Amino acid sequence: MRGLAALLPSLPLGRLNVRSALDILIIAVLIYYLLKLLRGTRGLQMLVALLLLFLDEGARWARLGMVEWLLTTLLPYFAIALIVLFQPEIRRALARFGRQFSFGQLLGQRAGASYDDLVLAAGHFSQNRIGALVVIERDVSLSTYIESGIALDANLSYDLLIAIFRPGSPMHDGAVILQRDRICSAACFLPLSLNPALSNQLGTRHRAAIGITEESDAIAVVVSEETGAISIATGGAIELDITADQLQEHLISLTGRRRQTLVGTGTPAAALRK
Repeated sequence: MRGLAALLPSLPLGRLNVRSALDILIIAVLIYYLLKLLRGTRGLQMLVALLLLFLDEGARWARLGMVEWLLTTLLPYFAIALIVLFQPEIRRALARFGRQFSFGQLLGQRAGASYDDLVLAAGHFSQNRIGALVVIERDVSLSTYIESGIALDANLSYDLLIAIFRPGSPMHDGAVILQRDRICSAACFLPLSLNPALSNQLGTRHRAAIGITEESDAIAVVVSEETGAISIATGGAIELDITADQLQEHLISLTGRRRQTLVGTGTPAAALRK
């Protein structure tokens, strides 16, 4: 026992203090959030490749000359290859990091008109099984995707959404992008999600909705052409098969916009002022 006690001061734990404990805690939290960020992506499957970076030190310790020479020669090229392979994940991680410190969150949500016309249009599409995809821009600009479509710059209205997504319309297959209460563009092309954990039953519209919310802080509303189910995507996740009322509540919660008073059913509030 005396010999064990004499060894304790020389062990690393014997020199552990508050600063060292805080240092370890910060590293542990960073590793946790890194693994959480990569969960469900192909980056997690390739994370094992990063362990090769630690083999160099192990080869030096074991005096494996050939392995050490090989790793020392290949590591610079391996680092560049990782950046190329992980380019989508790196871009999405930076976008998510930026959303945490966006000016919109620091200054609070801006007040504006409600999305009653969007909810009513989604209900119409659901009843008639008309496919639709509407994206609401928030703090992160969607200018790149807005430019890919047909510029409209029109007030958000129930009738205009019905006309855009009418079967046979030239703008039916693309996405509509909203900036607050205005329709900026229609027939827009959106990035498809590459998340391997997604169900194979999700179609192109649903994958595009998830993809745009992975790239930005946007909100995407989808109506399935096959089933008529309404879905909402945000933050790279999607909630399937919700009702129009649930959609309204989600939009209020996510945008902070109040519900306008409706009279009757299926009548946009804007129509009451005519």
